Amino acid sequence: MATALLLLPDFLLIALGFVLCHRSALNRPVWDAAERLVYYLLFPVLLFNSIVKSPLQLGQTASLALASVGVVAAGVLCAFAIGRLPGVDARRHAAGAQTAFRFNSFIGLALAERLGGPPGLAWMALSIAMCVPLCNVAAVWPLARHGGHSYGRELLRNPLILSTAAGIAANLAGLKFPDALATTLQRIGLAALPLGLMATGAGLRLGGLKAAPGLAAALMAVRHAVLPAIAIGLTAALALPAEQRSIVVLFAALPTASSAYVLAARMGGDGGYVAGLVTLSTLLGMFSIPLWLAVLAAAH
Repeated sequence: MATALLLLPDFLLIALGFVLCHRSALNRPVWDAAERLVYYLLFPVLLFNSIVKSPLQLGQTASLALASVGVVAAGVLCAFAIGRLPGVDARRHAAGAQTAFRFNSFIGLALAERLGGPPGLAWMALSIAMCVPLCNVAAVWPLARHGGHSYGRELLRNPLILSTAAGIAANLAGLKFPDALATTLQRIGLAALPLGLMATGAGLRLGGLKAAPGLAAALMAVRHAVLPAIAIGLTAALALPAEQRSIVVLFAALPTASSAYVLAARMGGDGGYVAGLVTLSTLLGMFSIPLWLAVLAAAH
């Protein structure tokens, strides 16, 4: 109950976004622009700034990074295996597979700070930094293959991959910004979380799932049941400290990325179906995150 209450403010921002989009003059066109602003500017700056400011102490965080990458890799393998099941539509699976292993970084960073303070935020930023390239490579590949897009060009243009690579390079180089620029970057990043959470709520819609409910159930089972269970096993096997275990399990239990819809729609995939998956995953995450954190606490 305490964990659920701790996470409540962020889920209330999601609900606020839904209400504003559907019950006010701030309707869909406003949020389409907001999503693009967050995806192409605000969130890349937040990700870059979080990585630059987080000490990449490999000796203390190597196991956490390994566990996070292991969780995402397992999700990719499971998602692609689902595509080989009989009766699965290849085009719809190409668009929807990403929802099984991608994660909502807005929610992840917001909740990590609440659960673990500045260290928790740094650990979540590291998990995101290590896994965003893998997630985006795995998400773009089937869409590019089915949509006739250039795979390499899509990867090189992805703002999350670019900001992650730039952040790691700047961190390793020991780059320091003048105070005025550092403050500007920080303020841009601070705008990403509340606006990103509200944009997630504004995009909620379930109707598209009617086309393939079985595929949706399989992908969501991976996202919200299989991956958190794998995370608990990996963190135990790697003997992570209790605080880092909580962050990895939180990372594994996150709802799928709201930008999955943007990517699918931009690359000619079934955008309506992916929007439904994002909505369902966000709703499931409100219950699965406290549940899996409680399971972790009970296990230790």
